[in-house]
Amino acid sequence: MTEPIRILLVDDQRLMREGLRTLLELEPDLQVVGEAGDGQAALDAYPVLQPDVVLMDIRMPGMDGVEATRRLHQTWPAARVMILTTFDDDAFIFDGLRAGALGYLLKDVSGHDLAEAVRTVAAGGALIQPSVAAKVVAEFARLAPAARSPEAGLPEPLSEREREILRLVARGLTNPEIAARLSLAEGTVKNYVTAILGKIGARDRTQAALRARELGLV
Repeated sequence: MTEPIRILLVDDQRLMREGLRTLLELEPDLQVVGEAGDGQAALDAYPVLQPDVVLMDIRMPGMDGVEATRRLHQTWPAARVMILTTFDDDAFIFDGLRAGALGYLLKDVSGHDLAEAVRTVAAGGALIQPSVAAKVVAEFARLAPAARSPEAGLPEPLSEREREILRLVARGLTNPEIAARLSLAEGTVKNYVTAILGKIGARDRTQAALRARELGLV
């Protein structure tokens, strides 16, 4: 059997940590290996526990989640941090992503979506909740408006189906959601996404969303 994904929970509310632990450990492939009540405690726990994913709150006493994420990445560049917070304030979103977070979810997310997000980040991917992704794309549009014609410079143009799927990726839809919307098999969507990432030179879905705006597709 594969080893379970090891998770460190960082949240200043004990009740929230207990709830998240209960929720996550309903999944046989997920294991909460430790908890921390603030950013400094997370930094102290990380080298001891060596988790695969850190679920990080933003607002905490002492060192907040953004600073903790930044310091984690400075010391352990391979650390995979996913922000899980009640706040969708623009400043928190961009500060968290700039600090190196691979995901940004709000605490109203479903248990199923949270588990899938943990798996995505553990595998080296990135995942941003759709409502948050829209803000990221809007900010990118403000800071870096497209200056070239769509698809200029691509080694190979995107097909119409690939453009359609990239638009949905940019809106934050998962592969199963895209498959259901377009009446395609999930494996087919996965193959399309892999091909799209290669064509547009994106490492993950977050970069793909930004590249989609640059190409004028969203």
